[in-house]
Amino acid sequence: MQPTRINIRSATHTYPVFVAHGVVDHIARWLAAAGVGTRRLLLSSPTVWKRHGETLMAALPGVEHLLVPDGERSKTLQTVARIYESLIRVGADRQSTIIAVGGGVIGDTVGFAAATYLRGVDLVHVPTTLLAQVDSSIGGKVGVNHALGKNLIGAFHPPAAVIADPRLLDTLPKREFRAGLYEVVKYGVIASRALFERIAIDLPRIFAREPDVITEIVTASCWIKAEVVAADERETGRRRVLNFGHTTGHALEAVTHYRRLRHGEAVAYGMLVAAHIGASRGLLDSDDHTALTDLIGRMGPLPAVTDLSASAVLAAMRRDKKVVAGRLHVVLPNGIGDTVIVDDVTEKDMRRALRAIGVRA
Repeated sequence: MQPTRINIRSATHTYPVFVAHGVVDHIARWLAAAGVGTRRLLLSSPTVWKRHGETLMAALPGVEHLLVPDGERSKTLQTVARIYESLIRVGADRQSTIIAVGGGVIGDTVGFAAATYLRGVDLVHVPTTLLAQVDSSIGGKVGVNHALGKNLIGAFHPPAAVIADPRLLDTLPKREFRAGLYEVVKYGVIASRALFERIAIDLPRIFAREPDVITEIVTASCWIKAEVVAADERETGRRRVLNFGHTTGHALEAVTHYRRLRHGEAVAYGMLVAAHIGASRGLLDSDDHTALTDLIGRMGPLPAVTDLSASAVLAAMRRDKKVVAGRLHVVLPNGIGDTVIVDDVTEKDMRRALRAIGVRA
């Protein structure tokens, strides 16, 4: 079994993303191929470990593992402090490699601990959710939330390797799988009409989790992110297109205290908001607007947001890290496969778009 190898260029090094169904069974081989040292520690959550711990321990016999809380509400500095304590207790040093096994929250939180423990130790991601495989495990962003906003505390810490095994998605609950698929839709809108149309055509096969189609959409998404990150690792320019749907999405997560919406669901609402604004400006034609709204609608119901106020959502947006010099930067669709970044979306524009998804005035 030979996985697809996608090399990601960062300012400090080039690291591989290995993608293949069943690649985790041979993880030791691919860690060695990436030059990862032999002093390794597995960090995961109890839920993820229950599903995949046996597989990981069979593939990496004798490797010590530590478990930490999962979920957006655990993505905090308090959890990072618990990780530090565990690392100190087991004697982790600068030659150690931390292997984060889990979804985006585990990857971000454990990754931030790796970035700051002893001023930085090597990190490997083994993403176990669709969202993490196509998005959060790639690009070097790690961090935690603050009560006033998502991902306000973080760092850039590129991993030594990413092991993306679509087989690990077989045990993922349907809602979590669907939430990750919204991020794949995002990649189609920002960079690939072909990927977008593939999702629309093959949605039943995707929901059936057929290995070949899942592996193809994961690989396609990883290639897109690799190209974007290589061009703009620190998000000073082009990488900002990856925030499509996230301006509103992060705000919705914050105002619902990270309890109601999965990240991908919030991004889905954010894409609908951005599409509404893009269509109102004549950037997004009616056919593409309909195609996007129809696809999101076909993917299943989103949690209600009708009890939320536009004022509260807007207040959360103003605290977002995408605010630069007091101006909120928003990614708008310029057609399926293309976007534009603007900083002139008015409060009136945003309120209209929020009403379109059901947020009250």
